[in-house]
Amino acid sequence: MNHPKIITAGVRDVTFGSNVTVVEPCNLYECEIGDDVFVGPFVEIQRGVLIGARSRIQSHSFVCEKVIIGEDCFIGHGVTFINDTFRSGKISFDPTDWKETKVGDGAIIGSNATVMPVQIAAGVVVGAGSVV
Repeated sequence: MNHPKIITAGVRDVTFGSNVTVVEPCNLYECEIGDDVFVGPFVEIQRGVLIGARSRIQSHSFVCEKVIIGEDCFIGHGVTFINDTFRSGKISFDPTDWKETKVGDGAIIGSNATVMPVQIAAGVVVGAGSVV
């Protein structure tokens, strides 16, 4: 009988600011979360991500490596950030091939949006279901 490698989701090696709320289950690791941030259930935030103060990450969102979210941002339910643009026509497991995304202060990203590696300016509203 084969035995799969089982990795448990949870919270590990995260730098938290003060007054942060995290609703489990979630998967947060090796990231930095600022003061007064809310992280909803079923969210994954990967290594190296920075979440600015007073931002809200709603349920079922995926924030991959190389994403910086500014202060006072709202990330709607089911938002997915992408860092691999598949330039070679296939998946790259080399982080040096991945691209960075920056979300400016006060930006709002509507539910179920997909955010490619871009810079979103401060105060911008991205509509629900958009691909940016």
